[in-house]
Amino acid sequence: MREKITNPDAIRTWPGKVPVEYVYTVGVASEPFFRALMERGRLLASPCPECGVRYLPPRLFCERCFSRLEASLELEPRGTLEAFTVVHVDLDGNRLDEPQAYGLVRIHGADTALVHRLAASDADEPEVGMEVEAVLLPPAERTGSILDIRHFRPV
Repeated sequence: MREKITNPDAIRTWPGKVPVEYVYTVGVASEPFFRALMERGRLLASPCPECGVRYLPPRLFCERCFSRLEASLELEPRGTLEAFTVVHVDLDGNRLDEPQAYGLVRIHGADTALVHRLAASDADEPEVGMEVEAVLLPPAERTGSILDIRHFRPV
């Protein structure tokens, strides 16, 4: 029989640690995207043959009409800054030595956007609507990760 606990002090806890390990797989839709980024420094979008929406990062199915998609549209890593924010603390709540800007970038030729770091520069403060380009790691250092894009900088 389960008893309803109404007093928070009556809750029992067992302190301890649970080690968690995981392997992230990019999946069917994202593998061509990360391979093109790593091998050719290009971004792949998946255009919908039915309604014409171009998704970047790619999707398997169109979110509007549910058509099956393929990552087949190769785009230059340039776009428009749609929005941005400046963060002062890391994911653990620790204050950063230097604030970091992150932006929502709509790549030219795509209808959706990527969130990624923006270049740190006092001379080029981010502005909504500015043209930006991806700064990629050198080809020998790329691993097939979104971090192959170091950051976006103003064009």
